[in-house]
Amino acid sequence: MIERPITDWLPLTKAEVDKRGWDEVDIVLVSGDAYVDHPAFGTAVIGRIMESEGFRVAVIAQPNWKDDLRDFKKFGRPKYFFGVTAGCMDSMVNHYTANKRLRSNDSYTPGGEAGFRPDYATTVYTNILKQLYPDVPVLIGGIEASLRRVTHYDYWQDRLMPSILVDAQADMLVYGMGEQPLREILKLALKGVPFSSMRNVNQVAFLHDTSSGDLRDYNDWDTVELTSHEECLTDKIKYAANFKIVEVESNKWQANRITQRVGDQVLVINPPFKTMEEAEIDKSFDLPYTRLPHPKYKKRGPIPAYEMIKFSVNMHRGCFGGCSFCTISAHQGKFIASRSQESVLKEVDEITKHPEFKGYISDLGGPSANMYKMKGKDESICARCQSPSCIHPVICSNLDTSHKPLTEIYQKVDANPAIKKAFVGSGVRYDLLVDDFNKNNQDGNHDEYMEQLITRHVSGRLKVAPEHTSDDTLRIMRKPSFKYFKSFKKKYDDISDKHNLRQPLIPYFISSHPGCEEQDMANLAAETKDLGFQLEQVQDFTPTPMTVAEVIYYSGVHPYTLKPVKTAKTREEKQAQNRYFFWYKPEYKDWIRNRLTKLNRPDLLERLVGSQKKAQGGRPNYSKNWSGKKKR
Repeated sequence: MIERPITDWLPLTKAEVDKRGWDEVDIVLVSGDAYVDHPAFGTAVIGRIMESEGFRVAVIAQPNWKDDLRDFKKFGRPKYFFGVTAGCMDSMVNHYTANKRLRSNDSYTPGGEAGFRPDYATTVYTNILKQLYPDVPVLIGGIEASLRRVTHYDYWQDRLMPSILVDAQADMLVYGMGEQPLREILKLALKGVPFSSMRNVNQVAFLHDTSSGDLRDYNDWDTVELTSHEECLTDKIKYAANFKIVEVESNKWQANRITQRVGDQVLVINPPFKTMEEAEIDKSFDLPYTRLPHPKYKKRGPIPAYEMIKFSVNMHRGCFGGCSFCTISAHQGKFIASRSQESVLKEVDEITKHPEFKGYISDLGGPSANMYKMKGKDESICARCQSPSCIHPVICSNLDTSHKPLTEIYQKVDANPAIKKAFVGSGVRYDLLVDDFNKNNQDGNHDEYMEQLITRHVSGRLKVAPEHTSDDTLRIMRKPSFKYFKSFKKKYDDISDKHNLRQPLIPYFISSHPGCEEQDMANLAAETKDLGFQLEQVQDFTPTPMTVAEVIYYSGVHPYTLKPVKTAKTREEKQAQNRYFFWYKPEYKDWIRNRLTKLNRPDLLERLVGSQKKAQGGRPNYSKNWSGKKKR
């Protein structure tokens, strides 16, 4: 293995800055994650963009916030500004389970070790920087800042919090995928424009002090005013109504500026950029990444998040699903930004040069594996659209759902002589492949894709996410009826049987989601049992900022209808729902029998654990074979 020079990475230490011969640093990036120089890690992407624009950039990764703060001081005062991110995850989601229990590991830290970032990392880091360098601007971004840019409910403190800009005291916030606004900010910074004058940049948020005068209009933007933070504190319905405005404006091509009063200040959220074109997203992915963690971490153990993706390729960003519990579209956008085939194949070539590569690509995918190159047939219709989802409650007739570009790129990757197998590890959006649900399959390309996927690209099992079986709950989730999952499973099993393949289908489900009652979970357990599944990978709902489900959890109403929606909230209610997943465990059978008897559901009791008489006499033992079917 050839050792790379340390200057191939962005500087992580003062010695590395000196080695480059720099007398000062232009921008210092502070991150809650370890520094991995790979396009899947936001700090690397942002740092490489800054570098490509001619800036001298250094990184402070996972600084110690408890000591004398020497980590924050090691590069001194940057020439232009500090950039701060909590990392690839919201720090509270990173730290705590759905039951608010502290996690024992951190996938973005060497050795998977926990405890290397604070709660609310963006706020903590920015407050420290403002204490040390009060006159240096701080720009915040990343998923934590992005999804907390407006009044939001914080599950971990069980209270409404104002825009993160208030507590962090940052000068500006970039929301969503930051390449486009960042390049604008960098151009203005080079011209000497202060942050306080960068008020006409798309996709940024800032606080305007009303004592300095009225807020100016820019770029012919119309302005939509939200209910103030203070009113939201006393009126949950007004808070819920705010969310609809934020979500609708976030998904528009020609959006309005949003404002919200917070005390004596006005929060201003400028409209987003239009989704990146192919050349723009290629430019981001084609930067000179080493694709390796910084050498500083060698003795501390592998970084789990990197180990998971080091031989994977992200082909697109965004998701038009708009699921109520998911933050992908809120952060990456509803419209799909796809890389060119050339850019993807170039990255595959780069991966084959990795010293540890053995011929296997772990994932050719994206947020949803099979949305590559999908967009509106007539984009003028998309430009007027305000729907949060392109596929709920039905698939838009204007959506081009052809899987041909995906099938073609799979085949080209397979043709690379250095590739033994290229797998699809991302979750497949199965409803796009069910003809009864997706009517946009005139040329039969979905069947061609499924054949290619199942015979060439499944690594032992395929992940899909029906999420629930109750139609009422699924409607709130913005997911299709469970009957379409059954149709997909039949198609999947038929193709697997045809080729004599044993590759189980792994479905993901959520318990305690708004709109789900205990009987719905019992029915979910019975339905999946009937299909031959013993569920092991399950998820209890966590209300995360900037999601429909979070708003329902806090306010008790759906933000689009303002009608009440019942939600499990207490630990007892949540545990009761989650236990039905594990009907096959002996220790839960008496509990399930007692609960379903109390709920007067003998039908579900019979399907899940059988009658008392059967239980005593011995019930047939069902297990699942590799295709997920039942066998005796």
